[in-house]
Amino acid sequence: MTVPVHFWRDLSSSDRERIFARSEQDIADVASAVTQVLNEVKNRGDAALRDFALRFDGADLHDKSLLVSPEEYKVAENLLTENVKEALRYAISNVKKFHQSQIPQTMAWVEVRPGLLAGERPLPIDSVGLYVPRGRGSFPSMVYMQAIPANMAGVKRIVMVSPPLPDGSIDPACLYAAQLCGVHEFYKVGGAQAVGALTFGTESIAPVVKVTGPGSRWVAAAKRQVSHRIDVGLPAGPSEAAILADSSAFPWKLALDLMVEAEHGSDSSVLLVTDSPELARQTAQYVGALAEGLEEPRKTFVRDVFSGYGAILVCSNIEEGAQIINDFAPEHLSIQTREPFTTLHLIRNASEILLGDNLPFSGANYAAGPNAILPTGGNAKTFGPLSVRDFIKFSSVIFATGTAYDELKSPVTVLSDYEGFKTHADAFRKRGEH
Repeated sequence: MTVPVHFWRDLSSSDRERIFARSEQDIADVASAVTQVLNEVKNRGDAALRDFALRFDGADLHDKSLLVSPEEYKVAENLLTENVKEALRYAISNVKKFHQSQIPQTMAWVEVRPGLLAGERPLPIDSVGLYVPRGRGSFPSMVYMQAIPANMAGVKRIVMVSPPLPDGSIDPACLYAAQLCGVHEFYKVGGAQAVGALTFGTESIAPVVKVTGPGSRWVAAAKRQVSHRIDVGLPAGPSEAAILADSSAFPWKLALDLMVEAEHGSDSSVLLVTDSPELARQTAQYVGALAEGLEEPRKTFVRDVFSGYGAILVCSNIEEGAQIINDFAPEHLSIQTREPFTTLHLIRNASEILLGDNLPFSGANYAAGPNAILPTGGNAKTFGPLSVRDFIKFSSVIFATGTAYDELKSPVTVLSDYEGFKTHADAFRKRGEH
């Protein structure tokens, strides 16, 4: 497999736009079909979910419960080897430790003026639906990355959904992780139909107020279509990663790290940006060789990525490279330069930033502690990683004494009159008339 190397200065604006394109932005071809799926779920409920499970997942659930039973959790745990369970416990422990600091403390009052007290009261949202994809593999990491912050936030009803395997079961590692992380309900449903069920509700699945989790273009399109009815959380679509490197980096390590996100699927996006043409050339050769050694479908995934939503780019200097990264706003970014902590100050838009060459993307994906569910599609410009805060809402709480009332009266009535709201002003002016 040959991986081309592009010089940024030689690329046309259309070439640059193509490299920066994301597959999740191209959902027009599934939008109509997704609308039909959502309408079916809204109108037919569980019957539609079972029909779609058979059609899309090859799982016949017509005589089975959509809800995972206690017995299925026990079977799943027995199917796992001890080393897998230990690895999950290790990762869960690290993720819990990192997210602990995000739990808000009790409400703190601020005395805005004498007698005028204000604070923010944190409360967990009532319910949430956590989506765990399965199309290209099993993702227990997506279970604990979502369930841990939701549980720490104190969400009273944590619902998880994931596409069933052909035999109607759920991946055993996902069930084991869900049990460790406090998931209350786990349903065998995926795709756009799962988003519909969580939004509208069915006979088996009560609706929730928010949906989180990454998914396919179908899931992304479904979230977009129901976003006026339900909070669909941060935009998390197909995986993407970028590396910013100078001549001090090791091409072999760069190639290995690029492969991590490229093997997720043909719709993934991967960039290497470097000011060293020789480093770019050597890394491209290693990527090609590594790809040839992969089994299908991973081999095809990597080939598609580097001929579609991926590139190796040579920039003039690291400052220009950082600007390319900021414009791309990647989900994952690895900085492998002589002074990564210094280079860090050049970066404004990246949801996850790994410094140095001792932490492959996979380390952060699974067990470093910070959340691996991150905004994609350039949304790192305005969104951050999933956190405990995503499952908490805040209410402003205000109290005023009589002294504070007297002080507020004049500025509030003046501003009310200026904006033409008579009753706003009268609420102060006429308060003492009766």
